[in-house]
Amino acid sequence: MANLHFDVNSISDTNEINEADKNMVEKQCPMQDLTRDEVILYLRRSGLRPTRQRIALSDLLFGKGGRHITAEALHEEAILAKVPVSMATIYNTLHHFTQAGLLREVAVDGAKTYFDTNTSNHHHFYHEDTGHIYDIETDELQVVGIPTPPEGQEVWRIDVIVRLKDI
Repeated sequence: MANLHFDVNSISDTNEINEADKNMVEKQCPMQDLTRDEVILYLRRSGLRPTRQRIALSDLLFGKGGRHITAEALHEEAILAKVPVSMATIYNTLHHFTQAGLLREVAVDGAKTYFDTNTSNHHHFYHEDTGHIYDIETDELQVVGIPTPPEGQEVWRIDVIVRLKDI
């Protein structure tokens, strides 16, 4: 699966890519507000076949703007939208979209994983009592004292989850 980190200049050299596609690269939620044809093109450029189920799940995932969703919640939405899809397909699609850079996986616990449509570098608040997760603005949090990684490796991303409880 191709990782989705396009070079805008290389995209403009391709005949099927236009100015709207350059804008997709710069979005925090890359597939938000795309037409059906743009979704199909974006999936293809991400190394994913644009199946009916992937397109329908893309509509559900990205049609509501930036959001955090679990596989179970997406499955419920799919059922309500009359999209015939199994939980296995939901999980596979979410993981394929994550591998392609279209989603960001946020593991809260070993048993609770959210998928974030905002793929930019940012951190999260997680409310322990409600299970609600939401973004922390990047400039509100500073991570200092990052250890030097082992030889031949680099720090790829740092995920900070600030856990909240009602008082």
